[in-house]
Amino acid sequence: MDVKKGESSLTALISAFGRAYHSQFDTPKIFDDFLAKQLMTQEEYDAIKTHMVQGISFFNPEMAEQHRDNPDEILKWITQVQLSPTPLARADYCEAVLQKEIESGVRQYVILGAGMDTFAQRYPELKNRLEIFELDHPFTQTFKLQRLQEAGLEIPDHLHFIACDFTKPFSYEKLYEKGFGDQKTFFSLLGVSYYLSKEELADLLRHLFANVPAGSSIVFDFADERLFEEKGFCNRVENMVKMAAAAGEPMKSCFSLPEMENMLEKPGLRIVEHLSPVDIQERYFRNRNDHLSACETIHFLHAVKREEL
Repeated sequence: MDVKKGESSLTALISAFGRAYHSQFDTPKIFDDFLAKQLMTQEEYDAIKTHMVQGISFFNPEMAEQHRDNPDEILKWITQVQLSPTPLARADYCEAVLQKEIESGVRQYVILGAGMDTFAQRYPELKNRLEIFELDHPFTQTFKLQRLQEAGLEIPDHLHFIACDFTKPFSYEKLYEKGFGDQKTFFSLLGVSYYLSKEELADLLRHLFANVPAGSSIVFDFADERLFEEKGFCNRVENMVKMAAAAGEPMKSCFSLPEMENMLEKPGLRIVEHLSPVDIQERYFRNRNDHLSACETIHFLHAVKREEL
């Protein structure tokens, strides 16, 4: 695999790998992205698989020794412990909330940091009900468009791609050019908040909700105040922080719940639902017979813009 394709597309591919592996091999499924593997070449899939297996000594030296002749078992452990739990659970949570929001009148869905998201392709029946706007790094978007075409997957008229850098002030100008209107809107911001400073995240939320009507809402995940102290099961939280730093994308922010509530208050948002790690474990991972379990420091939120007084 040519890493020179860009770090943004590599990150998106690794995320797609986790979803593809889960769809193929895990039972029961938490989130079934049955199209994820089609967005990867076999060469890329095999290269990521090899890279994961070769990295087992970093994640778990005992597992490396115990299963040194069983790469499939090593891959299963890494994907289920380190790679997949949060992305799978947050994707399912987000799309479940979105389906309810569509029933209550949402007509626009903005995916911030979309990566190799396949929502539009998995729900073609929504093409007359929902305009979808995917925002991400331009390199990642060009890469994804190429992969959709190579896989023979439709790029429907209601799916719009907008290049974006989340560390810079957010602007609606490009969305308006693609047909974004003054309608009730649902936003998703998955796997992004950790990599923004608190000021950048607050600024992004303020800009997002300045130009949309009351009732518009967002689902996002965030790390709590234990992020840089908690080691987690088999050191997975510590490993997550170390890997992000080594990749040149250090995790910057974590929040207590009161701190998060205070930040959401400023753009006029109220929390409708908060899932703690315990809640996520109960909802998505209870009674499993594999390694999948909720990450110790990650929370999910659904927040809605209040009516102005």
